Amino acid sequence: MSGNFNKLLKIDLGSEKIETIDIDPEMVKSHVGGSALAARLFFESDGYQYKPLQAESPLYIMTGPMVGTNFPGSSRFVLCARSPLTGIWGESASGGFWGAELKKVGYDGIVIEGKASSPCYVIVEDSNVSIVEAADLWGLDTYQSVDTLKGKHQGKRPVRVITIGPAGENLVKYAAVCNDKAHYFGRTGMGAVMGSKNLKAIVVRGNGKVPVAEQERYREARKAALAAIKESMISASFHDLGTAAAMDMGMMTGDVPIKNWSLGEDYEMAAALGGPAIHETILKGRAACYACPIGCKPVVAVDHPKYAIAKGPGPEYETCATFGTMIMNDDLNAVAHANELCNRLGLDTITCGATIAFMMDCYTNGLLSSQDLDEVDLAWGNVDAAIEMIHKIAKREGFGDRAAEGSQALAASIGEAAEKYVVTVKGLELPMHDPRGFHGLGLAYMNSNRGACHLQHAVQAVEQGMVAWPEAGLEEDYPATESTGKAKMVCISENIGQMANAACVCHFVHWAMGLDKFLDGFNAVTGYGFGMDEFIAAGRRAWVLKRALNNMMGVTSADDRLPQKVLTPTAEGAAAGSIPDEELMRKEYYEIRGLDERGFPTLQLLESTDLEFLNKRLENYRRVR
Repeated sequence: MSGNFNKLLKIDLGSEKIETIDIDPEMVKSHVGGSALAARLFFESDGYQYKPLQAESPLYIMTGPMVGTNFPGSSRFVLCARSPLTGIWGESASGGFWGAELKKVGYDGIVIEGKASSPCYVIVEDSNVSIVEAADLWGLDTYQSVDTLKGKHQGKRPVRVITIGPAGENLVKYAAVCNDKAHYFGRTGMGAVMGSKNLKAIVVRGNGKVPVAEQERYREARKAALAAIKESMISASFHDLGTAAAMDMGMMTGDVPIKNWSLGEDYEMAAALGGPAIHETILKGRAACYACPIGCKPVVAVDHPKYAIAKGPGPEYETCATFGTMIMNDDLNAVAHANELCNRLGLDTITCGATIAFMMDCYTNGLLSSQDLDEVDLAWGNVDAAIEMIHKIAKREGFGDRAAEGSQALAASIGEAAEKYVVTVKGLELPMHDPRGFHGLGLAYMNSNRGACHLQHAVQAVEQGMVAWPEAGLEEDYPATESTGKAKMVCISENIGQMANAACVCHFVHWAMGLDKFLDGFNAVTGYGFGMDEFIAAGRRAWVLKRALNNMMGVTSADDRLPQKVLTPTAEGAAAGSIPDEELMRKEYYEIRGLDERGFPTLQLLESTDLEFLNKRLENYRRVR
């Protein structure tokens, strides 16, 4: 067996104890890697019993078996912990080169426990692991931190760096983690978890190789995958226009949220913020992650007296929406500036922008005054006020201290009247894709284990007709604005998405190559010999395990709900008058997934996924009502 080394680097920052932990190969085979294996390790360490920012709460940085090979899309890795934003299972993934570098050291992942007595960073270089004092780095923004550490640890090959910015140091609940300046772990507040441990950064450099089980099969599988990707319209679209292509296309399908989810259409704004607009104005090139033949990352520069930024990573679709359509701003230069500011300060652009849009709604409707907001005029379209609030949030300055808790906690502090303006599931702000236009996506939001998420599955891509997997049982058309009959498709899509996240392969790349070629490459690397059913079953196991962990952290059926905003139809746009049938879809989903009426996995489901060992622990939580 190959791909995984079955080794974990364990670091206790409090005691400064560093050790290598062997992981049972059968456990690895069962859970594969990535967030799935992290969830099992989290369970074994009783991580669900600790508060998110408690010193004892573990942080997992995990790769997967494909990472470090040159199989297409094998760049991803994931940070997992109990989320300080939601209080439940938290995970956030990124690409780039760091994950492959860790695999070349010979580890599948790192677990960080404890809290350092003062700011520190960790360097992992082949067999040498050190905890280093970092007082000189504390307070630096992420770009400064990366540049300083790369300069300090120069060599024949560059080191790779993940680091937090001031927002993480100040424990902003949605603080992001920067990955070599060009990539980010945005969602669920993993930057705050690092900050709570006084951990500024982790630096890696490795010189080894990742072995594959079947070399000849691997070469043929890789060749076939590359050929399929080259011919795919998915790869062509992402390379030419990046994720921001979703702005222009999404406006035609009712996908883009406008004015904090209140409007259904604004073609002029979409034209000013979408993929073609970026291509024609600020785009300077495209960048690719490790082993990626697509290259979807925008590289931009802005020459503007107020919003100038040097050549660097540009805004993805989500940011074009959160700091564009969501706040009624059509200035692309300002969006790019807000994006870089969040990157440097270490903030999730989705939650940050959505929280500011929520604040604008409250301000406009008289629930927040100018005095409340430190005289910041958060009127619709005032992007300069939004930029000012970004600074205040990262510093926890004035009203920014309250906004640093996220929109749901902020609404609770304002009062009941503010609740109708919050757009979250399980405490996590929705991604910028509207479930009124894609009902299956709404169901996936409801049941996602980290809160509303579009990156744990391909549900929307299936509803759009972009992705089809007849070999996995998805043989029908799924009309986007119909709710009936979506549960099976959502379950299968979630299972496949969980498997991609366990293998740590990019969703865009595996969509482009096809599921059969993904499976062939996976088997060539690991030697597991999974059939399609077994492959998808491993993803199903991952979903159920995370659900059980969430049940242990308080999640029930009451949390599997959509917010009021997206259950209110818009009067205009492609999805006008359409809303998901929440009750119907949840009932269908629970029956197919195997959850009881309170949202707990049944014993039959646990047994069918080889997770029956969870049942005794879950019984303690089933009794709580």
